[in-house]
Amino acid sequence: MSAPGCGAAASPPPRSRTAARAAALFLLAAALAAVAAQAALYKWTDANGRVVYSDQPPPPSVKSETIAAPPPPANPNAAKELANKEADDRARKVQRAEEEAKAAKATADAQRKREDCGRVRGQVAMLVSEPNMLYRSNDQGQPVYMDEAARLSRQQQLEAWLRENCANVQ
Repeated sequence: MSAPGCGAAASPPPRSRTAARAAALFLLAAALAAVAAQAALYKWTDANGRVVYSDQPPPPSVKSETIAAPPPPANPNAAKELANKEADDRARKVQRAEEEAKAAKATADAQRKREDCGRVRGQVAMLVSEPNMLYRSNDQGQPVYMDEAARLSRQQQLEAWLRENCANVQ
């Protein structure tokens, strides 16, 4: 900070700048309104009997009529701008829907993976805890008991699958 009286001009506080901007905008709007009010059209009949329309006031001796100014010209690009805005809105909506669909799919995939990993962990636990009671069904649907080699082979397959697919799944 500089000491008072060092010759450096202090900037006005932010509130003063905001108030100055607001006052400047108000004066600009008032000036534009005054210009618009002066842009009136005048109608009168000249000495030859012709009707004259002008944006300049007639001589004071002539009786005249003030006509409202025509509306400002419409924005020729308004329709194009509106169409572009609507297209952008539609594109954003489609993009948002795609992102929501991706998120829903990712959530469903993660849930399915958690369920698969839990099911395989349960199978491994059963292979470890019940070595003599396990069987699988043959083509006729009859139980075929697993011997020690088949049980260990299946356990190793499931543990390998778990390492590949469920390392970061809780």
